[in-house]
Amino acid sequence: MRILACLLGLVSALVSNPAMAAEEPSYTLVERDGPIEIRDYAPQIIAEVVVEGDRRQASGRGFRPLAGYIFGDNQPREEIAMTAPVTSTRSGQEIAMTAPVTTEADAEGRWTVAFIMPSEWTMETLPAPMNDDVMLREQPARRIAVYQFSGMMNDARAQRGREALEAYLQEQGLEPLSAPTYASYDPPWIPGPFRRNEVWVEIAAR
Repeated sequence: MRILACLLGLVSALVSNPAMAAEEPSYTLVERDGPIEIRDYAPQIIAEVVVEGDRRQASGRGFRPLAGYIFGDNQPREEIAMTAPVTSTRSGQEIAMTAPVTTEADAEGRWTVAFIMPSEWTMETLPAPMNDDVMLREQPARRIAVYQFSGMMNDARAQRGREALEAYLQEQGLEPLSAPTYASYDPPWIPGPFRRNEVWVEIAAR
């Protein structure tokens, strides 16, 4: 028990240490209702790949080329700081424009997995990917509805978060503009209880 307590204390210190924390995209909190937040995000630059498989398979397949890019698989082989979160979005999923998104992701499909680039970089200064599958894209400012939860990002938790967020949007009369995006903030070695995950849906401002 003492060893477990020490381990948990160490992990907690690592997670909460600002010096060790990855940069996260800046936003303005609009409102909060329990685990749900409405946020206004500033423009971002993202590196993304499109991969096939279910959500879990796609996350792994997408992570590898993106990690390669930031660790030097670029021209001129320059390292880029890791940021959080890593996001995955079902590609080609239909979007209900006047009601919550209710389309279920198929067991197999295409997903867009993305890293958000550190704010110090621009499209002009970012190194060019050497892997043709990695694309750089400017993401304009947007308003995001977010459902937050802890634990491992498994299919059951992801689905519960998506359904809770959809229900909230319907209750509040908020218009979704995107398919759900699943955001994971922590490296694989962080134990489940300390992990931070979110489901995002872009919404129309009102």
